[in-house]
Amino acid sequence: MTVDTIRDQLPDYARDLKLNLGSVLTPQGAPGLTESQIASIALATAIAARNPQLVRAIETWAEPHLDAAHLQAARSAAAIMGMNNIYYRFLHLVEDAEYQTMPARLRMNVIGNPGIDKLEFELLSLAVSAVNGCGMCVTSHERKLREGGTSREAIQSAVRIASVVHAVAGVLEYQAAA
Repeated sequence: MTVDTIRDQLPDYARDLKLNLGSVLTPQGAPGLTESQIASIALATAIAARNPQLVRAIETWAEPHLDAAHLQAARSAAAIMGMNNIYYRFLHLVEDAEYQTMPARLRMNVIGNPGIDKLEFELLSLAVSAVNGCGMCVTSHERKLREGGTSREAIQSAVRIASVVHAVAGVLEYQAAA
């Protein structure tokens, strides 16, 4: 299964997704991002979107663009944000401020040592947090990226990739169930 095969499988009602998937995975369609950043973001968000068919296709597409460290970082970002996004979304939504004063007591070592540039890992974490819907995490990662000098254009591109990958995963799930 390839990304092109996935695009070809998308039904007519998802034509915009088909066009967007072809666009956002290119440097022209994701301004401000390098090819390896595009590939890392696509892989991390595909994993977060939880569609095995899409994950395999994007992983196959991404591998030539990524070294082992970036492949590992994309997987790690999806994993750690899968945990953190639930925990921090709870803190954000609960109406008891005392929880925010309590230690998380969750291991998050990969954030401190992701194996790639920390700002690049922040970009992956932001994209996965957008997929997982954690406002507190999106705000935190966006702030760190901007403080580190990442452009708004690059940040927007990362979230655009995340939105398209997530939507494609949803359509594939629907089609498989239909």
